[in-house]
Amino acid sequence: MKQRLDSRLWAVAGKELIHILRDPRSLTIIFILPLFMMIIFGYAIDMDLKEIRLAVVDYSRTPSSRRLLQSLNASPNFKICYWLDSSREIEPLIKARKIRAGLVIPRDFAEQLREKSKIPVQLLVDGADANSASILINYLKAFLADYSLKPVESYFTPLLRVEPRVWYNPELKSANFVVPGLVAIFMMMICAMLTSITLAREKETGTLEQILVSPITRTELLVGKLLPYVLLSFLLTGVILGFSCFWFKVPFRGSILLLAFSSLFYIFSALSFGILISAVAPNQQMAMAISLVSTILPTIMLSGFIFPIPSMPKILQWLSYLIPARYFLIVIRGIMLKGVGIVAIYPRLIALLLLGLWFFLLSQRRFKLKLG
Repeated sequence: MKQRLDSRLWAVAGKELIHILRDPRSLTIIFILPLFMMIIFGYAIDMDLKEIRLAVVDYSRTPSSRRLLQSLNASPNFKICYWLDSSREIEPLIKARKIRAGLVIPRDFAEQLREKSKIPVQLLVDGADANSASILINYLKAFLADYSLKPVESYFTPLLRVEPRVWYNPELKSANFVVPGLVAIFMMMICAMLTSITLAREKETGTLEQILVSPITRTELLVGKLLPYVLLSFLLTGVILGFSCFWFKVPFRGSILLLAFSSLFYIFSALSFGILISAVAPNQQMAMAISLVSTILPTIMLSGFIFPIPSMPKILQWLSYLIPARYFLIVIRGIMLKGVGIVAIYPRLIALLLLGLWFFLLSQRRFKLKLG
């Protein structure tokens, strides 16, 4: 009996593998598309601000203020484009998007510097892009804090010296944070898309009814459909990870075997979600449309890829528990950037396994209701 079950299961898996191999163009696209998207998104999603265009109003006009502005202009993050006579001239430049911000140096800058008192330096920022404005303000605060601790005047001796140590991403490169997240997003999209068309294809070609009248059970059919795509997705994950480390120079501090093992849980949940879509969709076009809409947007918006989950409304925080990428993002970033072990990530792997089983059981139930 067990031998018969195994033979039926592998027969379905072999049939699905033949479908994959008979379409080399689609197979090529499956491998090329995520690499192309990785390059586009990897360079496009850059949270670092460089050469921020500034206008400066220097009411002090002293060697101290000029020294400050020269240091500011020499920073790779800032570029002084306009030297103005009045702060009233800043607003028209911001409205015209010629600058991101305006810096105003007070008249008594040199005197307050000698007295070692807090110097109110005014910054006028374009807040239309709130995220960029917040990053800009933090950049300038960090610059001024570092500058104030330097012995820029013979009579000024710093009382405190801050020596920051940044762990896991000392260069503060956005790519080190973004690229592992892109791996999770693309794998969710591709894996769900691959399996979303399997049952839909059988429905369109009329072969599904022939399969269902055979001795094979629905569970064997669904598992047999999944197996070839597990292997294909695992190979695809390896290609994308290798490309991300080679092209974007993302560090890999953890265990490759642990990441490979963890990826299987994520692949299983993503493929099971695709099978669920395939069981519901009436045809291949609808299946692909549903898989794209239900994977890309939720994965980007609700997984913590860009926006922190604790800052979301409660209802979206609860909804994010149904997003597999929420768990895998922590896993892949933890292994690649921090070098964590199984103890730190096993709760997320359990969550991925439970999600995958839940998607699979839902697809099995829906499949029965549809064609049973």
